[in-house]
Amino acid sequence: MELNPKVAALKDAVTDIEKFVASDGWDAPIRIFAIIKAVPALEKAPQLAEELPADVALNAITDPHTLFSVEQEGLPEASTLEELLAQLAWPDEVDGAAIVAERIIVPPSAEKDLPKDPKLALIALSEHPEKEDVRMAVGYMREGETWCAIRTRTHDSDDSVVGSPDAVPGLISALKATFD
Repeated sequence: MELNPKVAALKDAVTDIEKFVASDGWDAPIRIFAIIKAVPALEKAPQLAEELPADVALNAITDPHTLFSVEQEGLPEASTLEELLAQLAWPDEVDGAAIVAERIIVPPSAEKDLPKDPKLALIALSEHPEKEDVRMAVGYMREGETWCAIRTRTHDSDDSVVGSPDAVPGLISALKATFD
């Protein structure tokens, strides 16, 4: 699939973010990253080149679409992913954002006999023999570009990560709302 340069840059950024998070292993908390366009950031603050990985500063010379990410620390307390995202807003200097979250997926047939109690349903899903742990890295840019990278625990290698611009539509919408 041929991607336009902006989507290709976001794909690279989200893929790098997912690999970075994967290096810490599974069962991790939600992580949020600001995504910044390298060229305007370096023009505004040339000293930033000393803090960025060498390849980012070098790529920014030849590719105006180069992006870099900054992990956000000190996230607000939230009991759900939705609640966390509802508390986020980005300054104008941030061109996009990415979120990395792990979830359990099961085949649709597993959901038909779930207990009504949400806590019991979660236990039943986590113990289901066909469950699959997935890590989703989703990126969104203010200009509308999106990219999703997904890794499963059973295929836990960088070359098994799959991606597309629309694999996780609900998370894309929630991330987009942080820019509204």
